[in-house]
Amino acid sequence: MHFYRPLSPIKAMTFDLDDTLYDNHPVIDKTEEEVLRFIREYDPRFDHFTNDDIYAFRYLVEEQEPDIRHDITRWRWLSSKMMLCHYGYSKEDALKGADDIMAHFTYWRNQIHVPQSTHETLAKLAEKLPLVAITNGNAEPQACGLGQYFQFVLKAGPDGRSKPCCDMYHLASTRLNIEPSAILHVGDNLLTDVEGAINSGMQACWFNVDHMTLMDEKEGRILPHVEICRLDSLLSLV
Repeated sequence: MHFYRPLSPIKAMTFDLDDTLYDNHPVIDKTEEEVLRFIREYDPRFDHFTNDDIYAFRYLVEEQEPDIRHDITRWRWLSSKMMLCHYGYSKEDALKGADDIMAHFTYWRNQIHVPQSTHETLAKLAEKLPLVAITNGNAEPQACGLGQYFQFVLKAGPDGRSKPCCDMYHLASTRLNIEPSAILHVGDNLLTDVEGAINSGMQACWFNVDHMTLMDEKEGRILPHVEICRLDSLLSLV
């Protein structure tokens, strides 16, 4: 554990999800594989598709709606609908098809392996202070066994712009009725988590999962309050 700024008393903690509470890479790789398989089987015309073919529709959606990047779930749904419309599906069938694709995506997206150490740490922390999840992603804490630890979950899109924008940080503070300076946000990304939290008036903990140095991280422009390499190190702060 390394301290870079003085820590004020902590009355609540907020957490990033992906790559902070679990390794997100395996589940994303598997999900993309299964969604591609589902789309290939959905219509014989898609049996030659690669991920590049699918991403092409995502780029088109982004060109039409630049702010869609703040809601990656809706972005994925809209690109699926556009793909089906492009291949001649009626509006009704395209809507149903997009829902089918997203249901398949959601199932695989939540087949997350959460380390036992994460469960143990969150359980102990939740006994001492309120915890909140703040994510740019679309994992469902309730579906992967993490929901019980959080007072509530904030997601980019439904709950505001994605981190590092301040929307969700400010909303967390408001809903908790706790001043931002008394909240410690924990995350693995120096831009979205550390810079975003500090610019929102919160304290920030950098979870350095890859054992990097601050000089190695090109995105790091603001020092965190504290750096940890093990999640259970947080227990010593409360």
